[in-house]
This record gives sequence, structure tokens and C-alpha cells, in this order.
Amino acid sequence: MRTVRQLLEAKAPEVFAIGPDAPVIDAIRLMAEKRIGAVLVLEGGRLVGILSERDYARKIVLQGRSSADTPVRTIMTAEVISIGLDDTTDRCMQIVTDRRIRHLPVVHNGQVLGVVSIGDLVKAVIEDQQLELDQLQRYIAS
Repeated sequence: MRTVRQLLEAKAPEVFAIGPDAPVIDAIRLMAEKRIGAVLVLEGGRLVGILSERDYARKIVLQGRSSADTPVRTIMTAEVISIGLDDTTDRCMQIVTDRRIRHLPVVHNGQVLGVVSIGDLVKAVIEDQQLELDQLQRYIAS
């Protein structure tokens, strides 16, 4: 079973973030440019929220707000669920399933080190299952 540390090492983590007072349109542009579904909200280097496409759809589009005039802090999710480097893929899968979220910021000693997405987790689980299957097939064949 892999750890979050191993997942981050394999994907060369990058942290894409925006400030809480930036207009939502800037966050949406960043997500589009980087082809990501969520952006972290950092204030003074500290994680204060996360803004996802879901937040945008529900709190800007459906409520008729302007993404140019609305600050990120107004629609971000402030109660961010984060994980640590020693958490396992199984634990992370349990969190995203139970909480119905798609992105988990990785925080160590108060510093954001990266983000693990549900896609990263699914990829790791599939790779681990394939490795186990290959080992079982070699065992049976020998």
C-alpha cells in the first residue's frame, strides 16, 4: 500500500494557489490554464480554503453572481480536509468516498506540499492491483 509521500514523489507535485481576495474569475482562469479541478486558497502561506469547479457552479452560476466581482473567499470551501505524508492510499480513498470530495491538500508542519486528487488515487490503486496480479501470475506459473 502506497503512502501520500510516494504519490507526491511519483507525480512531481506542484501547488497551484490563489489568494482569498482575488476575484473568482482569476481562480477559474488558473484552473483552466493548468487543467485542474480545484485551486488552493493560501493567505500568508497558510491554507485557508479550497475552490473547486463545484463551488463555482453552485455559488456563482446558480446564484447569479459575477465571477469578476466576487472574491474567492466568498465561495471557497473554508473547512479543508487535508492529509499528511504518511497517510495511505486506502485512507485517502476512504476520505474522498465518505466526504464526497475530489482533492486532498497534503500538509506537513503547516506547509502545503501538494494535492492528491481522486484521479491520482485511482491510478495508484490500479497500478498496485496490477503489480499484485502480476506477482500472483508469476507465483502460479512457477
